[in-house]
Amino acid sequence: MSRGLAVVTGASSGLGLAYAESLAARGHRLLVVARRAERLDDLAARMQERHGVTTRPVVADLATEDGLAATRAALAEEDVPEVVVLNAGFGTRGAVAGLDRARESEMVRLNCVAVVDLGAHVLPGMVAAGRGALVVVSSAAAWQPVPYMATYAATKAFELHWTEAVAEELRGTGVRALAVCPGPTRTEFTMSAGEGTSMPAAIPFDDVDLVVRATWRALAAGRRRAPTGLVSRATMLASRVLPRGLVLRLAAGTHREPGA
Repeated sequence: MSRGLAVVTGASSGLGLAYAESLAARGHRLLVVARRAERLDDLAARMQERHGVTTRPVVADLATEDGLAATRAALAEEDVPEVVVLNAGFGTRGAVAGLDRARESEMVRLNCVAVVDLGAHVLPGMVAAGRGALVVVSSAAAWQPVPYMATYAATKAFELHWTEAVAEELRGTGVRALAVCPGPTRTEFTMSAGEGTSMPAAIPFDDVDLVVRATWRALAAGRRRAPTGLVSRATMLASRVLPRGLVLRLAAGTHREPGA
């Protein structure tokens, strides 16, 4: 991988932070986007100290048009990126009838609209340059509907299908697109999904570094999707071989809150 600009959204913690660390270690200059200014400033200082790379923080809420506009403006002032990791996102847990309507709609804007907006913004320049990689962080939840995480799973299916379609459109351009589909991963996002609830204890969690390494391997191999970890691979297989109704009931049993 060359040493041009790398862009990471949702870079202040979890997978986004791990992607930023890995790209900086490879020598990429960074543009990092998140809502928390203090964390982005700490990240920029750490990347300079550890890896000698400059990092431009962009404080923006990508669920808003103002945040998207600020990010597009920052990108317009930079060289065409070589790697773009669209990682920003969140999820909720519970029956839709009991969840906050505005929060569910905000999730769709961040997990879907922001991905299309920023992806469509960076791709023309990357295609013109004949190089680059667009990485969209989807989820193992993309394989099938997930009761009690209905909106989240639907947004992740959108990301997966959109990215795979774009990857085919990019064939022969020198630009690659990859949807990464991690299973449960130890991040602030996973541990806080659903207003402080956690995933069922029996489900194995993956490490963020495993997901990042799997991403680079899948890109090098020219793949369009990258299931990472045991849960992601097992649920992908189950969605292919088991009856749809059974898959839905199993997912509901896994994600339903005790007593719900």
